[in-house]
This record gives sequence, structure tokens and C-alpha cells, in this order.
Amino acid sequence: MKDMLQRLQRDFNISDITERQLRLTTFHVKKQSAETLLRELRDREGYTHLNFMTCIDYIEDDIFTLVYMLHNYDKKNTLGIHVNISRDDEAMISIHTLWAQAWTYQRELREMYGIRFPGSPRVDEDFCLEGWDQIPPMRREFDTKKFSEERFGHRAGRQSEQPRKHMKVELYPNRGGDEK
Repeated sequence: MKDMLQRLQRDFNISDITERQLRLTTFHVKKQSAETLLRELRDREGYTHLNFMTCIDYIEDDIFTLVYMLHNYDKKNTLGIHVNISRDDEAMISIHTLWAQAWTYQRELREMYGIRFPGSPRVDEDFCLEGWDQIPPMRREFDTKKFSEERFGHRAGRQSEQPRKHMKVELYPNRGGDEK
């Protein structure tokens, strides 16, 4: 693993290499090198399985971090490849030609975050949110509370409870302990 990571540092300028736990390592790579690196890992390093692909929204830094989780069955190692992209120009090269299931993840990321994957099959079709015409709901600026209030309004009989008090009174009335 150490030799491979040194080679990737030299050839792809990977950074922030972190061993999260035994057999799970993460690192960052620049957007322009990501697709070539992923191909290298698949074809030459044996990371043949794309576990999943997801996104982290760092609104404060004005970036999305795409996370590609790859697994090598022979070595029983998993890599998390992090790629930062701008929230303003939210486009990334499609990897559906590397792993067939990637187009499904890319459709989801398009719908939930608004990230474009040019050339990916069916990427512009509705995936889960049929007819959705608002800001993508997983972006951090999406106001879930406001959306719920506008869409569903106030329902009579609903009220907020203090969880600790509610559990004591409603769920566990016969338990001893702090009565405050």
C-alpha cells in the first residue's frame, strides 16, 4: 500500500493521505486528474469495485467534495478518493464507462446536488424527485423547514416536545431517576 500511495503521489499529486482504519485509506486528488487516477486504480492496482459515490457539501468553502469508494478484493483494501469541485461550476467528468453502476450514482447526485456529469446516460431524467423544480434538496442552502411549512402547512394537534421530558412521562413513567 505504501509503495502504491507514493507512486500515486508522484504521478497524480494526491494529498491528505489518511489511514482511517485498517484497510481503509482516503486521499484527495485534483479534479483534472480524477478520472485518469480512477482508471489507474481499476486497471493497474486492482480496485475493480466501485462501492459507492457520494458528495459532501462544504458551503462555507464554496465546494462540493465528491467521494469515490473503491475496493480491491485481492488485497481486501478500500480507498476513498476525494475530489473537490466548485459549487458554482458543479460539473464533473462521468465515470460510467469505468463502472456501469456509476451512472445511477451520478443521476442521484445530479438530482440531489445539481452536479452535472456530461455524457452520463439518463443523467437529466427524473430519478427520485419526479417533477422537482426547486433548488436541489441536499444542498445546504435548501431550507427543509421552510419547504415543509410551505408544502404541508401547519397541522392541528402537532406540537413540539422536549425529548427528555416526553420520554420520561410518556415512554418510561415507572422508571426512577431524576424527577426534575
